[in-house]
Amino acid sequence: MNYRHAFHAGNFADVLKHVVLSLCLAHLNKKPKPYRVIDTHAGIGVYDLAGNEATRSPEWKDGIARILEADRPAEVDLVLKPYLDIVRAMNDGKALTAYPGSPEIARRLTRKDDRIHLCELHEADAKTLDKRYALDSRIRVERRDGYAAMEGLVPPKEKRGLVIVDPPFEHRDEMAHMAEAIKDALPKWPTGTYIFWRPLKDLWAAERFDTGLAEWLFDEEYATPENVLRVDLWVRDLEAEGKLAGAGVVVVNPPFTLEADLVTVLPWLCDLLKQEAGAGWRVDGALAEEDFEEDGAEL
Repeated sequence: MNYRHAFHAGNFADVLKHVVLSLCLAHLNKKPKPYRVIDTHAGIGVYDLAGNEATRSPEWKDGIARILEADRPAEVDLVLKPYLDIVRAMNDGKALTAYPGSPEIARRLTRKDDRIHLCELHEADAKTLDKRYALDSRIRVERRDGYAAMEGLVPPKEKRGLVIVDPPFEHRDEMAHMAEAIKDALPKWPTGTYIFWRPLKDLWAAERFDTGLAEWLFDEEYATPENVLRVDLWVRDLEAEGKLAGAGVVVVNPPFTLEADLVTVLPWLCDLLKQEAGAGWRVDGALAEEDFEEDGAEL
C-alpha cells in the first residue's frame, strides 16, 4: 500500500495515532526537564481539508469530524483534550478546514526548551515542512531518510523524549525497515519512548512485526512486558476488501498512564467511528501470557 498522508488526514487511523502521540507528549510535560521529539517520516505538518487531496478522499468526515460533532462523555473528553484542543485552535471555532500532522501536534504541545527534529525524504514535502517551521528555532527540518537518521539522532542530549515512526508504507518490506531501525536505536537510547504506526492490512506482517519486536526486546532485556503496548482500532471487518479497515501503533516505553487512558477512550471511539459490522479495538502487549508459556519463559 501507499499511505500518502494528505489523502487520509483526519481519518480513524490518524485519530488513533495522534491521540496516542498527544497523550505521550502531555505526560512528558509533567516534568520540567526538556525533551526531544524525533519524527522520522514527518510529512508536511499541517493538512488542508479543503484541498485537492482531502477533497478527493474526504476520510476526515468519518474521523475527526464525527468526534468534534459527538456528545463526548466527560471521562472520554478528558483523555482527548490535548488532541482536540489543538484541532479546535487550528480552526478557531469555524468550519473544520485544517488538520494537524504529527509535527504540528509536537510543535503545539512542546515547551520553549524542548526540541523537535523532523525528517522527510520526499523533496516537495520537505520544502513545505522547512518553510512552515523556518521561524521556530526549536525545530530542525532535515531532508533525509528517517530510518538512516535515527541511529545518529539518538540518544539526544536532552536524554528524555520520543521517536515517532510513521512511514507511508510504499515498500513491501516496510515492517522490516521499522524493525531494523529500532534494533539500531533502542540499545543507544533504551529509555526513550518509541511509537511505531502500522496498518492492519497485511495481518500476517503486522502480527509478525508485533510479536517479533516484543520477543527481541524481552530476549535482549531492553524491555519487560509492561514496557510494550499495542493499540489497534478497526472500523469494519479486517478481512473485507477495499480501503484500509484498521491501523494502530506499537509503543515501546509508554507512559504508565497510557494504557488506562486508551482503555477508557477506545470503546467509545470504536462505536463512534465504525463504518460497517466487524469493527473492534484492542490494547495489549503484543505477546500474551500463553506465548511466554509456550517458549518456556516467565512473566
